[in-house]
Amino acid sequence: MNKFIRGFGYAFKGVSYAIKTQLNFRVHLVCAIAVIGLGYGLHISAAEWLWVILAIGLVLAAEAFNTALELLVDLVSPEYNKKAGHIKDMCAAAVLLTAVTALVIGLVIFLPKVIALFHHAA
Repeated sequence: MNKFIRGFGYAFKGVSYAIKTQLNFRVHLVCAIAVIGLGYGLHISAAEWLWVILAIGLVLAAEAFNTALELLVDLVSPEYNKKAGHIKDMCAAAVLLTAVTALVIGLVIFLPKVIALFHHAA
């Protein structure tokens, strides 16, 4: 049981490392907090919350994997290596694809509500 609990400590150390060292992780975290505030303010449904939470989790996880793989590539290939560069590029592409997917999910959920607010106010 102690080993299991220690595992959470390592995971939180990883999150802390990402927050302290990775600008993109911090940017995604700020966006996540903003989206949560927007969801709260617009009273999104439980089903919409599930999509928002899934999108946030996937983007943050992709960013964490990207960071881990970049560190690993730097460890095994400290000098420039074309293949190492491709690995880093593919990791960045995975984050980009996840973030674009999250953006589309956000637009599908929030855009109609924001448009309705403007129509209602006019």
